[in-house]
Amino acid sequence: MAKIPVAVLGATGMVGQRFVQLLADHPWFSLEALTASERSAGKPYAEAAKWYLHPPMPEHVKDMEVLPTSGESVEDAEVVFSALPADVAREVEPALAEAGHVVASNASALRMEEDVPLVIPEVNPEHLRLIEVQRDRRGWDGCVVTNPNCTTIIFVLALKPILDSFGVRRVLVATMQAISGAGYGGVPSMTIQDNVIPFIAKEEEKSQTEPLKILGRLEGDEVRPAQIKISASCHRVPVLDGHTVAAFVELEREAEVGDVANVLRRFRGKPQELELPTAPERPIIVEEGQDRPQPRFARWAGSVPGMSVVVGRIRRDQALENGIKFLVSGNNAIRGAAGASVLNAELMKAENLL
Repeated sequence: MAKIPVAVLGATGMVGQRFVQLLADHPWFSLEALTASERSAGKPYAEAAKWYLHPPMPEHVKDMEVLPTSGESVEDAEVVFSALPADVAREVEPALAEAGHVVASNASALRMEEDVPLVIPEVNPEHLRLIEVQRDRRGWDGCVVTNPNCTTIIFVLALKPILDSFGVRRVLVATMQAISGAGYGGVPSMTIQDNVIPFIAKEEEKSQTEPLKILGRLEGDEVRPAQIKISASCHRVPVLDGHTVAAFVELEREAEVGDVANVLRRFRGKPQELELPTAPERPIIVEEGQDRPQPRFARWAGSVPGMSVVVGRIRRDQALENGIKFLVSGNNAIRGAAGASVLNAELMKAENLL
């Protein structure tokens, strides 16, 4: 099978580096172009990107020239993976879609547009049908498909099987978010060490609105938001990689703790049915220990490291009617960002949407 040519926008940043890492030896995609800001353009990737990941930078990308972020730079790429800042993505991504590219975006700029799919492949793959709505409305040959905020992905993956089995009325979440979520140099060391930052701009809004679209029902050419009340409090903690969320869930029907654990363990979605390359065998791993999940270990969970989330400490919540509470932890840069976009693109290919 001939590989599909792809490009990465914003390739030198932390999420961009994860894209490069995941795509360097991908069985379906061939990494053909890397773009970044004007200050990096023209340099070899090894010089432009301050590589912080393990393992080291793939050898065959070191000498790739970093190109300016433009349509000309990616004209040969069928799929474009976007790690652009939201303000840049809002201008660049629609132009690329209009030019015929499929844009798999990690940026927040277009997530809540009515005709833009906001997808977690195990949760709402049917929302990809919005691609045709988007193309018809906007006159595009390509499309933009987005993945959610890194925190949203992690707790909504755990919420989906609970919603399907028992119904959900409301959810309260308190997040403990890793510093990598702010990008390299995004949180000064003197600020985060020995500390917790109790505010992250726009994170609470994303955590409260994005799940309603993801868990909503696709009716005709629009998504009816889920009728769930969600309240979030988001916090930055001194952890390198791995967001952890404490979730307090009011169910529509009473459920035993063991029953909740079982539906989480059994949960599988379309990526697992199709055996997509970046799909873990188990998207949710349930751990029994009272001291788990911990981000140090959960960040690499799954048969595809970093693509599973880990749930633990499932117990009753007496403060809520039919209440259940638990913790869930996952890799914010892989399942919560670059890996999510790659999995979206794999699903689009498998569904003949590329």
